[in-house]
Amino acid sequence: MKVLVVKTSSMGDVIHTLPALTDATRAVPGIRCDWVVEEGFAEVPAWHPAVDRVISVALRRWRKSPLQTIRSGEWKRFRDVLRATEYDAVIDAQGLLKSAVLVTRTARGPKFGLDRASAREPLAARFYDRPLAVAKGQHAVERVRQLFAQALGYDVPEGMGSYGIAGHFAAKPEVTPSLVFLHGTTRHEKHWPEDYWQELIVTAISEGWQIKMPWGNEAERARAERLAMSSPSVEVLPRLRLGEVAQVLADAAGVVSVDTGLSHLAAALGRPNVVLFGPTEPGLVGGYGERQICLKAAHFPSVERGTDPAVFAPLTPDIVWSHLRAIVERPKGS
Repeated sequence: MKVLVVKTSSMGDVIHTLPALTDATRAVPGIRCDWVVEEGFAEVPAWHPAVDRVISVALRRWRKSPLQTIRSGEWKRFRDVLRATEYDAVIDAQGLLKSAVLVTRTARGPKFGLDRASAREPLAARFYDRPLAVAKGQHAVERVRQLFAQALGYDVPEGMGSYGIAGHFAAKPEVTPSLVFLHGTTRHEKHWPEDYWQELIVTAISEGWQIKMPWGNEAERARAERLAMSSPSVEVLPRLRLGEVAQVLADAAGVVSVDTGLSHLAAALGRPNVVLFGPTEPGLVGGYGERQICLKAAHFPSVERGTDPAVFAPLTPDIVWSHLRAIVERPKGS
């Protein structure tokens, strides 16, 4: 069986689709998949052993200059690649009008997706041959698992889903055990305060840990360098591709992260992870997997501490450290 998966973005949503693919490979002998995904996340589907081909799309970029996209031939090349294969099933796991119209309807094969009551954008359901009902109020991973199971005709396996990509990144033993601190995110109010990071770094180093800090833009690099000034045991990593960041996470003993797509990557790699939420809610898209702890600042008693952003004041470094220590093995000799 040949299946086309349509899940274009964002990073967390793409990662949340992987367990459904693992279910399908176990339930349907010989199944193989192609996957349409935004160009910035094209590495992720390729890590799953069931994916033969990743078809990059640039809907985010194309909508800024649609005429140029057409004139350059980029849209035609994408459409020709997409229509080159007749699929046994085309599964739109995005549930958006743009994915349904521009991608799913263009592909060849019977088309499956969420029905009007289940999709984020109900109009998308009009473009599927088989709209399927998947109850809301469940974690995003479980909803996608149920969508795949209905589309491909099997029962959802019991228990927690498996992302299926950990084997792609063989952990390398390190001389000094490391923690990764994922400090960068999209909006200022989602950043855990720098003075809290500094306190956490001091505590972690005192217990024998080395700290690694990746970054994705100049503002994040500058923040990492400020935080690293406190100790030579803090390593600011060079600019890395997504796959290289994944290897750093796979090698780590544990992770502390803000609300960012990389926190979902840590979960997919099975790394113990404490995720920090301020103005946003973990809700139904928080860390999925074993040893994933989501801490919401508002769930802790208020404290008399000035922080920037202020929303994070109750979520102090000692709280974060106590939760991390509960899920991470202590370094030998500490």
